[in-house]
Amino acid sequence: MTNTFRALRLNKTDDGQSHEFVDLTDNDLMEGDVTINVSHSTVNFKDGLALTGASPVVRVWPIIPGIDFTGTVESSNHADFKTGDAVVLNGWGVGETHFGGYAQKARVNGDWLVKRPDAISPSRAMAIGTAGYTAMLCVMAIEAGVEKQAGEILVTGAAGGVGSVAIALLSKLGYQVVASTGRMEETDYLTSLGASRVIDRATLSEKGRPLDRENWAGVVDAVGSHTLANAIAQTCYGGTVAACGLAQGPDLPATVMPFILRGVTLRGIDSVMAPKALREQAWARLAQDLDMDKLDAMSVHYGLNDVPDLGPKILAGQVRGRVVIDVNA
Repeated sequence: MTNTFRALRLNKTDDGQSHEFVDLTDNDLMEGDVTINVSHSTVNFKDGLALTGASPVVRVWPIIPGIDFTGTVESSNHADFKTGDAVVLNGWGVGETHFGGYAQKARVNGDWLVKRPDAISPSRAMAIGTAGYTAMLCVMAIEAGVEKQAGEILVTGAAGGVGSVAIALLSKLGYQVVASTGRMEETDYLTSLGASRVIDRATLSEKGRPLDRENWAGVVDAVGSHTLANAIAQTCYGGTVAACGLAQGPDLPATVMPFILRGVTLRGIDSVMAPKALREQAWARLAQDLDMDKLDAMSVHYGLNDVPDLGPKILAGQVRGRVVIDVNA
């Protein structure tokens, strides 16, 4: 008897896309040299775009979405992995051009995997997910250019996944963090993660001056558009801005003035194709520097059946912190 596993599949239709839950076999999986028994996935902003079709994230149809997963190796023809190894995957086009994490099994290129640190459980690995791993990359960029005593670090989109983890990391590392959010009712939540104060995103989200008052020693921005432009314009001399998202938009209506008059550095943060050594460093730092109690406090848990409903909610800003999906629940 052939063993089957359950998966969420997106199909292309004449008027857009549809989803269905299907039972598949190993023969349905895509090419790769490592097969994984998946235990958990998550829902990031990009997953929301894929699940709703709001942006052309998916480029191969049909697709099993989910840009993240963690699990244990079932079989491997890759030199770095053996049966039973605990692994994590973030990005590499998984959930876009290659079957992703919303399934009980996956087969991928072993070069895309990293070993899950022993200190991080499977559910916490996906509470971190791409959003938390991206936040760590942003924090590492801030550390490279901004001293802890230099001033306040602004985190935009603060109640989202990247923002929540970035606040927890930066505060534990000794930075003074200011959280920008459109959900001021989340002030207590954001201060519990380590924000010293919370500001309304409306102060940053409209067209501003090309060069404004110096407010921020550094910035972690997951929003883009006018918010990023204003954050750059308000960054102090020699400060670093780590840009990793486009929740407001992909445009950057800014000028060169902050760069040539204040020496501001704009660091683009790519989590999808980041080299393996950098990924391993980021996950090692997460195991060391992320307060797991704070991670638990920002996490909510769902099963695979809940994923289609979570897509539009995360795009609408109705999801706080991090979402963990137990694909076997």
